[in-house]
Amino acid sequence: MNEKTAQAVEGAHRELWKRFIRDGIILDCADRNGAITIPSPAECRDGKPNALGWGAPIENGAFFNGLYLPALCKRSRLSASKKDKAEARKIAAGLLHLSEVSDVPGFIARGVATDGRSHYPLGSDDQTHPWFYGLYQYLKSGIPDPAERAMVIRKMTEAAKALEATRWRCPCDGAFKGQFRGEFAGAEFRGAARLLFILRAMYEITKDARWLTAYRSAAGERRDRSAKTRLEICAEGYVFDLPRIPFLRNALWIVVGAQASLKELAAVETDEATRASYRNGLVRNAEESIAAIAQYAGFDNNDDTPFRFHNWRDLNRHWKPQALVSEAVMVAEEVLRRGDQPENERRVRPRKSLEHHHMTEPLCAACMVALSGDAGLIAKARKDIERALCHYDWSRLNFARFFFAECAYYELVSNAEDQKGASSMPLR
Repeated sequence: MNEKTAQAVEGAHRELWKRFIRDGIILDCADRNGAITIPSPAECRDGKPNALGWGAPIENGAFFNGLYLPALCKRSRLSASKKDKAEARKIAAGLLHLSEVSDVPGFIARGVATDGRSHYPLGSDDQTHPWFYGLYQYLKSGIPDPAERAMVIRKMTEAAKALEATRWRCPCDGAFKGQFRGEFAGAEFRGAARLLFILRAMYEITKDARWLTAYRSAAGERRDRSAKTRLEICAEGYVFDLPRIPFLRNALWIVVGAQASLKELAAVETDEATRASYRNGLVRNAEESIAAIAQYAGFDNNDDTPFRFHNWRDLNRHWKPQALVSEAVMVAEEVLRRGDQPENERRVRPRKSLEHHHMTEPLCAACMVALSGDAGLIAKARKDIERALCHYDWSRLNFARFFFAECAYYELVSNAEDQKGASSMPLR
């Protein structure tokens, strides 16, 4: 990567920490001065604007922290900077806090209200998997001291055992206790890659053979009358999910974690045939997403279309009482469908949509290619990746999702350093 790209990514890093990180947790959005209104404990309890927190600025703390933390670990390894290590520790502490605010075993909160503990009652697999992934990479970095390391392993083990007890369904909290939202045991690519990663990661950090046995068993299992095993689904990549979930073509941000999981699975796998299946999935995912990198060119840094989610409490006009997870999802979908598009402005493309399609998607596509580790695909995409990383005026963005720029950059730079002979810290 050239110096111009390095400087651009450094600018993204500064902007993220200036506006979007509070108490070690990444917020979804903030205005250009860093101002944002955090939900109150009562709003979280009552599920306003919805019980998932969709549209609120604390919607994706575990999701974003977990995917960002590995980039910070790579950054600190390359720089050997105390400041960079301190930032990694802060994000890791934020992740751990999100697992400590509930008395429901295995529940990972999205974020916290103004009191630092209250939270929306529904999490998800999209929040829970990155929690495991980020902390695993943190352990792998060598940053935590022995006491912190033991504590993190204990927390991860407690969460994994709790999820195992629910048959890998993500539990809810508050008024929704006893219900579940999201799972890892279904017959789709994202669930397959995530479950296999969690099981194998637990073995790698504990050396408890039961996790390795569970991993091997899950890899060969067929779910929900699927004709393919989880390993075969991983080899096919996220195209396996597209017939049922076609929006994934425009939602790479919820696929990146699965791609990262495949990379780690391929790295630790000792069976050559199994490793080849993971490698096939990595390459196929990169091939499927590479064209989206070029979408960066459609983003106009001078576009001043209003970003309405800064005033997220306006979304409460779509609020309805919610007692079931299905009802919460319906209300949340209504918020996203109508919240950023007033009835009298149908011809104006929402700012949220602009940033999603022309910032989040291309940066996530860059991550997908970088994580593939495929030299040919990386070489093919390198110019577009560098152009994308240099394209944005980070100070004018409303979503924190530009942290994916750092994820892509440090993945590429770290891989290049590894090829020169650098090695990561051992797990034990």
